[in-house]
Amino acid sequence: MTAPTPSPSRRTVLATAGTAALTASLAGCAASATPAATPSVAASVTVAKADIPVGSGKVLTDAAYVVTQPEAGTFMAFNKTCTHQQCPVSEVSNQAIICKCHGSHFSLKDGSVLEGPAPKPLTAATVSVQGDNLSISG
Repeated sequence: MTAPTPSPSRRTVLATAGTAALTASLAGCAASATPAATPSVAASVTVAKADIPVGSGKVLTDAAYVVTQPEAGTFMAFNKTCTHQQCPVSEVSNQAIICKCHGSHFSLKDGSVLEGPAPKPLTAATVSVQGDNLSISG
């Protein structure tokens, strides 16, 4: 005759069920987690020179660039991905390119860090003047 198998305690059943539910929940999160989409750097983007104010600039919503005009007739462009945690910069104001995620400020002239926490300057892009337009490429 075999000894009867003891039934698990209520505590054991609840702990096992809780562990299984937590494991399933975490697996679901890991499967659905995707990194934030970063804007792709297009081969070339065209922008009207008139759209870029002197002493300021414009963050392009449909491309991966921020374009500036620090002085009349001088145009610069940078990849708009902040070097701190890869948020896109959000505006150009007060003579700086600003990332509102964590407060980094970059120079209109060369993309250098004016105020951290960004550790490196914005990556420069190539700007070519073509009549009344600018051609921007990474």
